[in-house]
Amino acid sequence: PLCVSPAADPAVISPQDPTLLIGSSLVATCTVSPDFHLKAHDLYWTLNGRRLPAASYAALGPTTLSVALAHLNGSKQQSGDNLVCHSRDGGILAGSCLYVGLPPEKPVNITCWSKNMKDLTCKWAPGTEGETFLHTNYTLKYKLRWYGRDNTCQEYHTAGPYSCHIPKDLALFTPYEIWVEASNRLGVAVSDVVMLDILDVVTTDPPSDVHVSRVGDLEDQLSVRWSSPPALKDFLFQAKYQIQYRVEDSSEWKVVDDVGNQTSCRLAGLRPGTVYFVQVRCNPFGIYGSKKAGIWSDWSNPTAASTPRSERAAGGCDPKAGEQNTTLRRELKQFFGWVKKHAYGCSNLGIKLYDQWRVWLQKSHKTRNQV
Repeated sequence: PLCVSPAADPAVISPQDPTLLIGSSLVATCTVSPDFHLKAHDLYWTLNGRRLPAASYAALGPTTLSVALAHLNGSKQQSGDNLVCHSRDGGILAGSCLYVGLPPEKPVNITCWSKNMKDLTCKWAPGTEGETFLHTNYTLKYKLRWYGRDNTCQEYHTAGPYSCHIPKDLALFTPYEIWVEASNRLGVAVSDVVMLDILDVVTTDPPSDVHVSRVGDLEDQLSVRWSSPPALKDFLFQAKYQIQYRVEDSSEWKVVDDVGNQTSCRLAGLRPGTVYFVQVRCNPFGIYGSKKAGIWSDWSNPTAASTPRSERAAGGCDPKAGEQNTTLRRELKQFFGWVKKHAYGCSNLGIKLYDQWRVWLQKSHKTRNQV
C-alpha cells in the first residue's frame, strides 16, 4: 500500500513525513483535536499496520501521546512507511510517512552503444551498494564536448532498469560528454563523465541471409554463407565475423574466432549424419576511419543443416577392400588432424589441401575396386 497522509486529520502527528538515515531514532507525537474529546490514554500507534508496544509510548499532555522509535531500518517500501495514530476503537486519527534510507551513491560503469549509427543507448550501475531504500531518480545527461547545452535523456528502462535510449539528433565526428545524476530525499550523486564518439561504439544488426549447406558428399563438413549487415552497407567500414555452432542434442556452442572479414566459412571436423545449428555475428570497426573496435552484434537466428551420413557401415564383397578402406580413412583422419592443428578454423588453404586429398583417395579407391 502507498503511504498517504490524510488531508484533514482529527489529530496532528509531528514531525510530519520525516526523512531519516538508516539507524536513526525518532520520537513522534500525536495531538488530538479538542473537538474529539479523546485523551492520551485513548490512543495507540501502528507502523505499517503492526501495533507498536505500549512501552514505547509516553503521555506528554492530556491529549498528546508520543512514541519512540530507535535504530530504524530502511523503509520497507520506497513510498515510505506508514506511521499511524489510532483511537481506542481502531479508528485512524492521523498518519505520517517515514522515509528511512541512504543517500544515493555515485553511478558507475557507464557503457554506451549505437545501433547502426542512428541512436545511442547507455546503461550504468547504481554504485557499489545500490539499494538506498528510498525512491532514487536517475537522469542521464549528455552534451557535445566543446560546445552546446546539456541535454537530458527521456526514454528510460529500454535496456534494463538502469538504462536510457537517445533515439535521434546525434552528431558524428564530435565527441560527447555523458554522465548520470542520482537523487533522492537524502542527497544527490553524480557519476564521472564519460567521453565517447558515436563512431567508436557502433554495433549493428546481425548478419542477414545466413545459409548452411552440405559440401558435396563430404561427411564432416558444412558450408556457411551470409550477407553483411544491410544497415551498414552504405558506410565505409570493415567487419569481423564470428561463428558459433552446436549439435542438435547439445546446449554447448563451439566458437570459430578466425573468420576475419569474409562472408563465408567452411566448418570441418564435424560428426557425420548430425544436425548442427549455426549462428553468425558481426563486429563493425574502422567506420569512417575510427581506430577503435566496434561492439559485437547479437547472434543471428539459428540456422540448421545436417552432415551426410557415414558410409563406413556399407557392405562389400572383398573383406580386404574393407580393410583398405578403414586404413585410408585412418590416414585421412590423421592428415586432417594435422591440417586442423596447423590451419585452424576457416583457412582456405587447409580446406583446399584437404579436399584435394579426399578426391585423390576416392579416385584411388575406385581404381582398386575396378581392378
